[in-house]
Amino acid sequence: MKSYVYGMILTIQFFSILPLRKEVPITPIHLERAIRVFPAFGWILGFSYAAILYGLIQWTPFSSLAIAFIIWLITIVLTGGIHLDGWMDASDAFFSYRDRDKRLEIMKDPRTGAFGVLSVIVLLSARFLFIYEIIIRIERPSYLFIFFIPFFSRIVMGMMLALVPPAKEEGLGHLFQQSCTRSTIWSYCWYLIPAAILLWTQGLQSVMIGTGMLICSLLLFLFARKKVRTWFGGISGDTVGATTEGVEVCLWMIVWLLHYYVMG
Repeated sequence: MKSYVYGMILTIQFFSILPLRKEVPITPIHLERAIRVFPAFGWILGFSYAAILYGLIQWTPFSSLAIAFIIWLITIVLTGGIHLDGWMDASDAFFSYRDRDKRLEIMKDPRTGAFGVLSVIVLLSARFLFIYEIIIRIERPSYLFIFFIPFFSRIVMGMMLALVPPAKEEGLGHLFQQSCTRSTIWSYCWYLIPAAILLWTQGLQSVMIGTGMLICSLLLFLFARKKVRTWFGGISGDTVGATTEGVEVCLWMIVWLLHYYVMG
């Protein structure tokens, strides 16, 4: 149990700005446990988004636009923008239309190019649109689906680390991947049990929507796995971060569409 606690501390320290100052040895077992608790970390983020959104709607006089901006900003600030950095670097590399080695070199370059800037503007603008239109049509189940968005995206993040070969033998992605095994990913099945129970308490429609979000996440993983291997020869910290951001914005889009065609 202590190793899982240390794993969660490492996950929070690496992938958020939450102020945990405890020093944890970066050992293979602690890194493996960190990957195992990615979905739990997703729940922490999802609960933060849903709880803050509920509080803003119920107890403040802010407009829907102002609330959408606050939630949009929180999704950036809580993670410290670490995955957005990967999105920009991967975009710069992809849109260079060079060979694999040159793309990897571009991703390693600390400078951000025009394509990286443009791609992150599109990504964040789309997320803001989805959040705003969800808020103006919000219903009680909406909070639950928002809660699950970072949960599913962190499952995909762990699967990328475990099931896709590395593009290079260095960086944060490789550091985590060295400690990851297929059994690590099988542990994610245990998270689906409380998730299913929680969805069931909200009715059959919620179960079907939650299942649809899971299926979409898995399909996005299969797409990302194929394209990352084709474009970059494997994963790096940047491509894993880009995949996490891409899956998350797609899930926001799915919840947005649900408010038009299912829940409306």
